[in-house]
Amino acid sequence: MKKIIVGLLTALVFLGCSSDKPQTDVEPQLVVEKSLSDLKLNDQFGKEQTLDADTKTVIFAFSKDVGHTCNDFFASKNESYLKDHKAVFVADVSGAPSLIRSMFILPGLKDFKHTILVIDDAETSAKYKPAHNSEKIVVVDLDNKKITDIKFLNSPEELDEKLQKN
Repeated sequence: MKKIIVGLLTALVFLGCSSDKPQTDVEPQLVVEKSLSDLKLNDQFGKEQTLDADTKTVIFAFSKDVGHTCNDFFASKNESYLKDHKAVFVADVSGAPSLIRSMFILPGLKDFKHTILVIDDAETSAKYKPAHNSEKIVVVDLDNKKITDIKFLNSPEELDEKLQKN
């Protein structure tokens, strides 16, 4: 009986920790000349957000390390830094197991004063995650929600320099 209970608990843990498989047959959304007007994501508090017409830059973090780097950088700036630069920050947490996401990552994001839009499912991630350079800070320039340029940056200093130019 003890072995059955341990087996069931182990199975539940693994099922609870599974993450969604990324979809390979989705149309990429991060393409120059494509519009991001359909981008709707929840922020770290679960409130649905869309891009404002005056948003000039969308910053994506598709890996844990890049997410930490960006969050540390934004946390070192004033609370209105992103808004002042007409930018939004998007963190992809879909790669983390669902149990870890719900128990640790999402509650941890609530500690930040800056707004973080969250990609938490594999299907949405597959639409926006670039095939290459996903370990870099992905910076998308917009004009009226239409992508005009995509840059892949290596450091918060490059990000700050890029945002100062906008």
